[in-house]
Formats: sequence, structure tokens, C-alpha cells
Amino acid sequence: MRIALYPGTFDPITKGHIDIIRRASILVDRLVIGVAINRDKGPLFSLEERVAMIEEEGKALARETGVEMVVHPFENLLIDCARDVGANLIVRGLRAVADFEYEFQMVGMNRALDSTVETVFLMAEARHQAIASKLVKEIARLGGDVSKFVTPPVYAALKARFGG
Repeated sequence: MRIALYPGTFDPITKGHIDIIRRASILVDRLVIGVAINRDKGPLFSLEERVAMIEEEGKALARETGVEMVVHPFENLLIDCARDVGANLIVRGLRAVADFEYEFQMVGMNRALDSTVETVFLMAEARHQAIASKLVKEIARLGGDVSKFVTPPVYAALKARFGG
């Protein structure tokens, strides 16, 4: 069984993330969506809220793709999380050259920690390349319309959070 881990904070999950999940599902039998508990980032949504959003989106994607999807919160090293879930593949989405520079360093460190876990980069589709959770939150906080960047349930959660 081919198992991949797609890690991120997903605060919140965007259409860019969903694009990568959909495309990664072509490569594997099981896709584990690792929700990072990163206290340093000060997430807008709690871990429970982020997991619930991803599980909701994942149900439809699993039906559409036929791939088993599992949501797995983690706070340890990414490479340890990959081992914990039995993944020998890490999926990372790229939007721009700046993403690649950071990810390149991460791959090197992860390979040094465990050379049996491979990393695959998927480029976001052109229409999703500008989408970043950080920007989506900022636009929503300032009253802007983020409906084209997130699904309706996530849009509703953002509106509720920012009182719009």
C-alpha cells in the first residue's frame, strides 16, 4: 500500500490545499493529512476546528478520488510523523520559487534523518498559486471577500470568526 503524508497547519484549509490533496491522491492508496500543532504560528482556528474542516473536505475528496484519507494531528518532527502513520512519501505543495528554497532545505534535513522517506513536490495550479492561508485570514479579517479562495463551509467559519 502506498501511503503519503501531506503536512501543514491548514489554518484554514484553502482551495490550494484541496487542489494538492486531489492531485496527490492519484499517487497513493492512502493519504494522511497531517495537521501540525504549531504553537509558534498562533493559529486562528483551534486544532479541533482545523481537523473538523479538513475531515469535512476530505469526505468529499475521498468519495471523488476513491483514496482513503485520514486526518492526523501531530506535534513531533515531520519525519517522525511520517513513520508514525506508515508513510514513505511526503507530499509538499509549491506555489513559488520562495517555497522551493525553504522546502529544499527541509528535504535535505528529512533525508538526513531518514533516507527511506521520499518527498514529492506538486505545483499548485496557476489559479491557486497566490492562495496562502495567511493572506486569506488577513483579507477576511479586513472584511474582504475570500469566497473564491476557500470552500463555503470554510468561508462561513471565517465570517463567523471575524464577525462578518
